[in-house]
Amino acid sequence: MRGVAFGDGRRPVGQSLKAAQEMAGLPPGRWLGRGLDAPGLTEGSEVSERQMELLFGQGRHPDADRIERHLLDDGADPATARRATLLRQPLEEIEARKQTPLIALDFTFRPQASLIVLWALGDAKTRRINERAHERAIARALRWLEDEVAQTRWASGRGRAKTPALVVAAFRHFDNRDGFPLLHDHCLILNRVQRLDDDGEPVWGALDTRRLYRHVVAAGTLYTLAMTTEMCEELGLATVPREVTPGLRPVMEIASVDSELIDWSSTRRQRIEDALEGLTYKYAQDHGRLPGEKAQHGLGWWAAQDTRPEKKTTRPLKQLRSMISSAGSWRRWCRVWWRELRTARYTS
Repeated sequence: MRGVAFGDGRRPVGQSLKAAQEMAGLPPGRWLGRGLDAPGLTEGSEVSERQMELLFGQGRHPDADRIERHLLDDGADPATARRATLLRQPLEEIEARKQTPLIALDFTFRPQASLIVLWALGDAKTRRINERAHERAIARALRWLEDEVAQTRWASGRGRAKTPALVVAAFRHFDNRDGFPLLHDHCLILNRVQRLDDDGEPVWGALDTRRLYRHVVAAGTLYTLAMTTEMCEELGLATVPREVTPGLRPVMEIASVDSELIDWSSTRRQRIEDALEGLTYKYAQDHGRLPGEKAQHGLGWWAAQDTRPEKKTTRPLKQLRSMISSAGSWRRWCRVWWRELRTARYTS
C-alpha cells in the first residue's frame, strides 16, 4: 500500500487511498491478467483500497465482505464464513510455522533511458504514443508469462500444472525516489491461482514463484523490445547500441538522444555504480582478489541499498514537467535538442 499503490511516497494518516492518489496526481491501479474471472474482477477496472486490503493483505477474496455477510445471514458461524473467503491457506497458519507468507511478486516495467527522455521532454503527442507503447508492451510481457512461464504447484512441489491465467494489479508511477520523471508500472502478480482438483472442482493454489523469478529478466527484455519497436515504427526513429556496463551487452537506445540527457535521466544508476566501485575496491583490498560473479551480485545489492533515497513527496506529472523546464538555459537546450531530433526523424 505504501510503496506501490501510492507511488514512492507516504500518504497522510487517515486519508483514503483514492484521495491520496488524486492529490498526488497518480492514476488508480487497474486489474490485468486472464485470471480475473475467478475472483470476480474485471480487466481494466479500478483497484480499490478494500480489494487491496483483502487480496494482498489478508489473502482473501476481493469481495469477501459480501460473501461473508451472505453466509452469516444464512446461519453460518463467523469462523466458517471467514474461511469460505480465503484463497488457499490462512496467513496466520503460515506465520505459525515461522514462515513468511508470499502474497505477490512485483514485476516492474520501465522504458530505457532514451525513451524516458522522449516521454519527459517530448510534446503531448509523443507522450501519448510513449504511454500507449508502454501499456502494450506490458500486456505482451504478461501474456508471455501466462502462456509460457506460469505454473501452479501443490503437495510440496510434487504436483505441477500450467496456469495461463494470472491476477495482476498494475500501478502507474511518474517519478523515481529522487523526484525525477520516470514512467514505470508496478505489476503485482498475485501468488494465488485456480486449478482443477482430481474431481474437476476449482481450488486455489500457489504459483511456482521460483520459476517466475527465473524469467523476470526475459520478461523485461521482451517488454523493452516490444516498446522500442512500436516507438520506432510510430515516430520513425532508429536505435543505436549504448554501453552501460563495460563488458556486458549494450543497451539499445534511441538514436539522436543526447548522452547528457540520458545520463541526466539515470542519476540513480550512476550513484549505484559509484558506490559499487568503492565496495569492489574494498573487497579486493580485504581478499586480495577481485570479486567473483556471486560476490559481484552481493556487492551490487549493497550498493543499491546504500544509495537508496528516503521516501519523498509524490508530485503530479504536470508539476514534474514544469520542474524540468523551469531553468531558462535548460529549457532552451531541450527545445534545440527536440527540434534537431524531429528534423533527423523526417530526413533520415
